[in-house]
Amino acid sequence: MATERWLAARRRELLPIEYFHVVFTLPHELNPLAQSHPRLVYRLLFQAASSTLLRFGRDPRHLGGDVGVTAVLHTWGQTLSQHVHVHCVVTGGALALDGTRWISARPGFLFPVRALAKVFRGRYLAGLQRAFDRGEVHLTGGLAALAEPAAFAAWLAELRQSAWVVYCKPPFAGPEPVLASLGRYTHRVAISNERLVALDAGRVRFRWRDYADGDRVKLMELAAAEFLRRFLLHVVPDGFVRIRHFGLLANRRRTATLAKCRALLASPPGPPPEPPESVRALMLRVTGLDIERCPVCQQGQLRRVERLAPAPPAWDTS
Repeated sequence: MATERWLAARRRELLPIEYFHVVFTLPHELNPLAQSHPRLVYRLLFQAASSTLLRFGRDPRHLGGDVGVTAVLHTWGQTLSQHVHVHCVVTGGALALDGTRWISARPGFLFPVRALAKVFRGRYLAGLQRAFDRGEVHLTGGLAALAEPAAFAAWLAELRQSAWVVYCKPPFAGPEPVLASLGRYTHRVAISNERLVALDAGRVRFRWRDYADGDRVKLMELAAAEFLRRFLLHVVPDGFVRIRHFGLLANRRRTATLAKCRALLASPPGPPPEPPESVRALMLRVTGLDIERCPVCQQGQLRRVERLAPAPPAWDTS
C-alpha cells in the first residue's frame, strides 16, 4: 500500500515530456567498504549521481538549466549478491536558470553516457578522499592495509583507472513503467516472500531470474547462514532515506517549479491531491481482495466484535 501511494504521488508530478531512466553503479571493489561504512558509501552515491546530473543539466552545451531527478537506492542482485546502484528518473529537459523557458532535450538523447560515467567516478572518488581526510573512514579487518594515507590514495588511483558503469536510456513506453519498476524497490526488502521456495535441513531455496540467460527463472540453494548473510547486506542504516529528489523535484521547491514548468509547457495544472483512500478501498483496488470479507466462506462481511489491547509486560508496575 505504501508503494501504491508513492507511485500515485509521483504520477501526479509527471510533466508532458520525455523522461529518461539513468542508473549509476558502484564497482564491486567498493563492496567491502559498503559493508563497513554503508551510510558513507550510500550517501556519496546519492551526492555523486545527483550532482553529476545537475551539472550536465546546467551545462549550456547540453541543456543549460535545472533538470528534475527522482533517485532510489538499490543494493541487491537477483541472487542477493551485493550490487550497489541508484536508479534515477530524469526529466528530458530543463527549466532555464532564469526561469523564463523550458529547454527540451533532443528526442531520445539526454547526456553522453561515457562523459556521465567519468564525471560520476571523479566526484565519487573525490568525496571518498575528503571523507578519509576528515577521519570518517575507519579501516579494519580486510581493509586494514588501506588505513595509511598513501595506501588509500593508491587504492583510489586504481579505482580511477577502471571504467564505471552508467546506463542512460529513455523508457520505451513513457515514464510510468520506470516508476512502476522503481516501486518494486521503494518500500520492500531484498527478496519477496513469493520467491522463497523451501527451508529444509538448514538449506534455503529461492527463485531468481537469470537476465544473462534470456530472463529464465531458476532455483538457487544456499545454506541458511549464507542466505541470512546475503540478506543482511541490504539492510540500510537506521533512518537512512532511500528515496531522494533533486533539482526541479527537490522537496523545498517542487510545487512551485512544477507549476512554472507546466505554465511554460502550456500544460494544464496537475491533478489535485486525491482524498485519502481507505485501507479497504486501496487493498481492493491494488490486490482485488476485500479485507472485510470472510476469508473462509467468501460471502459474509467481517464485523468488529471487540478490540483486544496488548497485555502489559510482566515488569510493568504502572
